[in-house]
Amino acid sequence: MLSDPGPSVDGRSTTRDTMSESLDYKRDFEDAASAHSVVLDTTDLARDFVRPTIDYSSLAAFTSSSWARWKSIWTRRFILSLLAGQVVSLCITVTNVTTTELVNRNWSLPTTQTWFLYTSLFIVYTPYTIYKYGLKGWGQMLYRDGWKYFILAACDVEGNFLVVKAYNYTDLLSCMLLDAWAIPVCLFFCWVYMRTKYHWTQVLGILVCVGGLGMLVASDMLTGKNYPALSKGKGDAFMIVGATLYGFTNATEEFFVRRSPFYEVVGQLGMWGTLINGIQASALEHVAMTTASWNGATSGFLAAYTVAMFILYTTAPLLYRMASSPFYNISLLTSDFYGLIFGLFLFHFSPYWLYFPAFCVVILGLIIYFWNATPEEQGKLDPRAPAYIRRMHPDDQV
Repeated sequence: MLSDPGPSVDGRSTTRDTMSESLDYKRDFEDAASAHSVVLDTTDLARDFVRPTIDYSSLAAFTSSSWARWKSIWTRRFILSLLAGQVVSLCITVTNVTTTELVNRNWSLPTTQTWFLYTSLFIVYTPYTIYKYGLKGWGQMLYRDGWKYFILAACDVEGNFLVVKAYNYTDLLSCMLLDAWAIPVCLFFCWVYMRTKYHWTQVLGILVCVGGLGMLVASDMLTGKNYPALSKGKGDAFMIVGATLYGFTNATEEFFVRRSPFYEVVGQLGMWGTLINGIQASALEHVAMTTASWNGATSGFLAAYTVAMFILYTTAPLLYRMASSPFYNISLLTSDFYGLIFGLFLFHFSPYWLYFPAFCVVILGLIIYFWNATPEEQGKLDPRAPAYIRRMHPDDQV
């Protein structure tokens, strides 16, 4: 039987519990009100950036309204998005070149190669997350939300692995065409997560960009860069699954970085990626690690690969916020052009004339993508620390 603690103690306990519940309710209400105001501000911001309408009443009106629409595209946000897209495209080219050089020097460890990327992301962004959240808050985040970042990292690791394996089995033509499958997958999952409404001009922009990819593929075929497939069915299957995982991870990461701090998302991707990638590398490549050529040249190319991928994985989430993950995917279609530029100086390639108009066609498609829609309309942007973290740091702007 429990003893009666006395009326005075019970009264203090009841008052303290009531005050605690009231305080928790007040914080929940403030969090909800703050989130509601941010969403309203985002909606108002998107409304302020509606494109000028096209006037078809006369030729003069059509010309002037089209010029006004053209000028409205070139906002600071769109220009930064366009530049960021080309930065990540250039980074992809650097990773392709460095990987080719590593393979030529008897260093072919694709899983081990990306382990250094995830480790660098973990080392840079996870300590900063702990600094912002506190060790206890970071542990809470890991306990509550770690599972979703584990899924994101697992899909990213396996997507990278399958795409690299696909190049070993199928031909270049299939790889280039099937890699574009990530674009519709990304569009679909963005719609699932954020109910993004796509205008027909965005679909047209994507088709124009894919048309530019087709010109690049035709250039490679005409110049004899294609190679025979070792096992086309297996390679195509690897590429389709890998591209599907790419599209899923791009859309999922965009969904996360629009609602959570950048350093939390990238830090968690790096932490879980390091763990998953390390286990996979030790299981699949432990023998090849002992026979690979470890010297100054391979270390240099490996460092260049890691730096390029680090820049890509840091820039991509920012591009998701400024524009969208589908815009990121179609921006990557210019990477073959940058590959030609590298090839001219490193491998003495002879340029084929279709490369240059193909690059212009892809850039045109990127502009058409936002001809009617605006970057602000692509999704709600409300990156904040989780509510349980904010309650642990009420006086700090986490």
